[in-house]
Amino acid sequence: MPAQSDTELVDWNGWTLRVRRSSARSARLLLLIHGWTGDENSMWVFVRNFAPEYWIVSPRARHVAQPRGYSWRPRQPGRREPPELEDFRPAARDLMALADSYCQANGLAVPLDAIGFSQGAAVCNTIAFLYPANVGRVGVLAGFVPTGGQGFASGSPLAGKSFFVAHGTLDETVKVEYARQSVELLERAGASVTFCEDDVGHRLSAGCLRGLEAFFA
Repeated sequence: MPAQSDTELVDWNGWTLRVRRSSARSARLLLLIHGWTGDENSMWVFVRNFAPEYWIVSPRARHVAQPRGYSWRPRQPGRREPPELEDFRPAARDLMALADSYCQANGLAVPLDAIGFSQGAAVCNTIAFLYPANVGRVGVLAGFVPTGGQGFASGSPLAGKSFFVAHGTLDETVKVEYARQSVELLERAGASVTFCEDDVGHRLSAGCLRGLEAFFA
């Protein structure tokens, strides 16, 4: 269950969402994008100290994962190569449609901010490359830029965008080299990147969590 006691489970246009509402006059939407086998409850540990000005929405991915939870792309048995950006295009498109309708219905400010973990971080990077005008600040936790992102980096599409990239040097699920390559690609695309490395596995260290909180403060 989420760390936040002031969240609610919401059905919205076919989505299952966990939401922390904000009473701020100019509230800004923060999307939490869970990783593979996660769900709408997985990401709240990262934002328990975030300011109440954020209206936080954590959607459940629409594909069932094995052995549990959900995924942002369909199962592809036998495929071992790294995921491609095109694999996440449908999820990015659907999430942007969700964000657009949700912001309009609730009077939220745009562009939105987003934080993703692992596969969810790859989705965040896909959103940023495909819909750069729709995002402001992005948190990329234990994730990567999917293969094919290089083709979207020319022309500085991410100029004016800020990214916080955090990764464990002991991560055996997503090697830290992928994160370092992602930082180079994001910067080549014009983004301002804050990079936090720590000696942990496939998770966020306490030090990088403090950095994430400061980045979104």
